[in-house]
Amino acid sequence: MTMSGASVVRRRSIRVALSATLVVAVVYAAIAGAVVLFATRDLTAQIDQRLVSALERVPPDGFAGGFDNNGGGGGSRPDRDPGRPYGQPFLLWIVRSDGSVLAPTLTPELPAALAAATTPADALIDGTQMRIAGTDITGGRLIVAQAMDQISDVQRTIVFGTLLIAPFLLGFVFVGAVIVGGRVAGPIEAARRRQLEFTADASHELRTPLAVIEANTTLALAADREAAWYRTAFERVDRESKRMRRLLEDMLWFARFDAAAAPAVTEPVDLGVLASQAVDRFAAVAETRRLHLSVALPREQVLVTAPADLVDRLAGVLVDNACKYAPEDGTVTVTVAVEGGRASLTVDDSGPGIPDEERERVFNRFHRSVTTSSEASGAGLGLAIGDAIVWATGGRWTVGASPAGGARFTVSWPRASLS
Repeated sequence: MTMSGASVVRRRSIRVALSATLVVAVVYAAIAGAVVLFATRDLTAQIDQRLVSALERVPPDGFAGGFDNNGGGGGSRPDRDPGRPYGQPFLLWIVRSDGSVLAPTLTPELPAALAAATTPADALIDGTQMRIAGTDITGGRLIVAQAMDQISDVQRTIVFGTLLIAPFLLGFVFVGAVIVGGRVAGPIEAARRRQLEFTADASHELRTPLAVIEANTTLALAADREAAWYRTAFERVDRESKRMRRLLEDMLWFARFDAAAAPAVTEPVDLGVLASQAVDRFAAVAETRRLHLSVALPREQVLVTAPADLVDRLAGVLVDNACKYAPEDGTVTVTVAVEGGRASLTVDDSGPGIPDEERERVFNRFHRSVTTSSEASGAGLGLAIGDAIVWATGGRWTVGASPAGGARFTVSWPRASLS
C-alpha cells in the first residue's frame, strides 16, 4: 500500500476509533448511572424496611416514660459517631397531643411539617438528608428517622470507581479500535485503489484501439482511395476491434469474479481432460503460427477438487499465453503430472522466457513483460485472470524456465480421490 493509502487508512481508523470510543463512553456512563440508581434504590428500600420494622416494635405506651441515654431517657448518645451524629441508630421523636415534642439529648429539632409523617419519605433535618416515618401511639405520634450517609458513601464509591476505570477502559477501546480499524480498512482501501488503478488502466488500454479505429475511419471518409488501402484500413479496424472485444471480455470476467457473492461449486475434475481440451481449442492458432503444440498425460486419471469452468479457463489462459510468446516454428508443451499428493498442470514454451526481476510482476493486471513483441502484445490481463483462478481454487504457482529456454508456468493442487 502506498504512503497516501496508508495515511487514508490511518485517518479513517482514527475517526472510527473516536466514534467507537464515544459510543462506549456514553454506554459506560449510562451503565454507571444505572448502577448508582439501582444501588440507591436498594439501600433506600433497606432503610425504609428498618424504619417500618422499628415502628412495628414500638412499646404499647409509646415510650410514655421518656428516653434514657440509649434511647429510653434524656442524655447523650455515647454510641453515636461524632463525625456522623445522625447516623445509625435511629433518631426518635414523640409528638404529644398538646404539640410538645419529646426527644433524646443531642437529637435535632423536628420540623413541624414532619410531625404528621407516616410512610417513609425523604426529609432534610438539621442540614442532613434523612428518611423519616411515623405512626400513631397513645397520646400522640412517634417519628423515627435515619440519615442517608450510607447511600451517599456508596454513591461516591461508585462514581470514584467509575472515573478511575474510565480512562483505562476508553484508552483500551480507542487503541483496539484503531488497530482493528486499520486491519479492516486496509484491505478495503487496497481494493478501492486496485479498482481505481484497474479503471485507469482499462481506460488507457481502450483509448489506443479507439484512436486507431477513429484515425482509419477519418482518413477513409476524407477522400476516395484505392481498394487496397480500404482493405488495409479495414484489417486494422478489425484487429483493433477484436483487441477491444478481448479486453472487454476480460474486464467483465474480472467484474463478475470480484462481485461473486459465494464461491463457485467445487467438484472432482479430470485435469488431463481439461488440458487436452485446451490444446484442441488452440490447435488452429498453433497451426497458423507453425507451432508444435502437444500434451503429455499420465496413464492414470488425475483429479483435483475445483470448479471445472475455472480450471478450464486457467488452462486456456496458460496455453494462449504460451502460443503468443513462442516464436514461429517454436514449441508449446502442456504436461499433467502427479508428484506425491499433488497434481500439477505445466505449460512450457520456447519463447524469450521471463527475466527473474519480472516474475513477481507478471500476474499484475495490465502488466506486460519487457520481452513482449508487437505480435504478442495484449492487454496484460491473461495471467492476472490465471492468478485469480489459482488463488480461488487453492492452487500454487511456480514460475521458471522451460527446457527449451522459454517460460514455464506450473500450477499444482492437492490431488483428489475417486472415493
